[in-house]
Formats: sequence, structure tokens, C-alpha cells
Amino acid sequence: MQEPPTRMLGSLNATLSATLLLRLPANHTGPGCLHVSIPDGLFLVLGLVSLVENVLVVAAIIKNRNLHLPMYCFICCLALSDLLVSCSIVLETTIILLLEAGTLVTTATIVQQLDNVIDVLICSSMVSSLCFLGAIAVDRYISIFYTLRYHSIVTLSRSQRAIAAIWVASVLSSTLFITYYKHTAVLLCLIAFFLAMLVLMAVLYVHMLARACQHAQGIAQLHKRQHPIPQGFCLKGAATLTILLGIFFLCWGPFFLHLTLVVLCPQHPVCSCVFQNFNLFLVLIICNSIADPLIYAFRSPEIRTTLREVLLCCSL
Repeated sequence: MQEPPTRMLGSLNATLSATLLLRLPANHTGPGCLHVSIPDGLFLVLGLVSLVENVLVVAAIIKNRNLHLPMYCFICCLALSDLLVSCSIVLETTIILLLEAGTLVTTATIVQQLDNVIDVLICSSMVSSLCFLGAIAVDRYISIFYTLRYHSIVTLSRSQRAIAAIWVASVLSSTLFITYYKHTAVLLCLIAFFLAMLVLMAVLYVHMLARACQHAQGIAQLHKRQHPIPQGFCLKGAATLTILLGIFFLCWGPFFLHLTLVVLCPQHPVCSCVFQNFNLFLVLIICNSIADPLIYAFRSPEIRTTLREVLLCCSL
């Protein structure tokens, strides 16, 4: 019987095999290598938690017509992207467990085809998730710096076209990535895309924080209290910004560091130590899917109220 596939994106696994990154014996990677073993059960549990969270977000936004606005459309699509990540991970884990238990018996060709389909789902959902994180940042930036023109700039039709373009681009790019995974240019494009999203989010949110601090300073001057309000407000805003960007970088950074090392030092022993922890990097991405609803959705009073209504309806 075909042995169960390893816990990796199929194309990346093949890439690493082609460059002898992950096939090295343990003694070739150096005695100081730290390898974190991730059980399949952890993938399953985290995937299910993310699945439940993001289903609730999507259900709440669909149910409440007051949430049918561009901002919440982007949040809903972010939840859908994270939902696809969770479904793909849960599906892949389930197949692996069934193969290991001998319950599912199939040919190597079918397993490879199924693995490719799951890889496209995972890659497209990852790309779309990053795109919608950037779209949410742009939407919030426009709402702050172009408040009076916001509703004429960010219309529902324009947001729908942007959402459609993101989904199409995500599917096409992930398909190309799976097809041409052996080309270094593909990895470089993914790395550049991540860096662009990181810089975009950092610049926009820092600029928004600076504007908010200036606004608070102006209000304090009107009330002749120049120090207490702005300092407390700016510190809180800086802490929120640090958490937002910190979680983004912590969850996505190791994965793209992995891709960078694949390009720069595919056979170096130190890099090989990093490659051994690829499963840990995937776990961090799933954790990002769990954190996104907490950061972008559940903080909204309107969504929380609708969620309570949804949960009450389910309990009846």
C-alpha cells in the first residue's frame, strides 16, 4: 500500500527533495539541530478550532444585513480564506490518519492527485488571506484619511470587484506555484509578495496611529489637557499595533523565511536545521487563522451581538 504522504505541501516537499534539503539523514544536519515534532492530532485540533471560529464570523456577517458593507465584506472574505486553510488542513490530516490506519487504501496516483488539489487549496487560501489582510488595512486607511469621501471611494461594487480579482489571482498564482515549484523565480515572487504585504500593513497602520495621536493631541489642547489623554491613547494604540503586526510577522514570517533559505542555502547544514521544522511553520499559519477572527471580527460590537443571536438560534 502507498505510504501516507508526509505533512507538507506536496510541491514544497518535492522542492525540498529535489534540492536535498529534507532528505538528509539526521547526522548530516548537525548535532545542534532543534527539531520540533508536530503530531497530526495537533493539526486536526487547531484546524477544527479555526474552522468553528471562521464559520461563526461568516454566518454572523451573512445574517446581519447591517454588516453588508465593504469593510465587513473584506473581513468575511478573510474568514473564508482562513476557513479554506482550516478545511484543507483538516482534510489532509484526516486522509493521512486514514492511510496510516489502513482504513483508506488507494493507489499512489490518486494520492498524488489529491495531494495536488489540497496543495492548490492551501496555497490559494494563504495568498488570498494575505491579500485580504492588506485590503483591510487599505480600507481602514481610506476611512481615516479620506473620511468624507470614503463612501464614494470604497463602494460596494468596487469592493466586490476587488474581492473577485483577489480570489481569481489567488487561484491562478497558487496553480502556477504548484505547477512550476522547481523554478526559483516562483519562490522569489512569493517572498516578494509577503514582504510587500508586510511593508504595506506596517506603513499604513503606523501612519494611522500617528494621525490618531495627532487627533487626540488636538482634542486635549481644546480641553487644555495636553498630556494625560494623548499619552495614554498613543500607548494603547502602539500596543495594539505591535500586537497586530507582531502576530502577522510571527505567524507568517517563519514560513517565508523557510522559502528564502530554500533559495539562498538549500544544502547548508544550518539551513537544513530550519527545514526540519516546516511542520511547525504550518502550525503557526493555522494559529494565524485562529487569531484573525479575534483581531478583526470579534472586536466589533455588531458582530458580537449577531454572534450571540446565531448561537442562541443554534441552541434552540
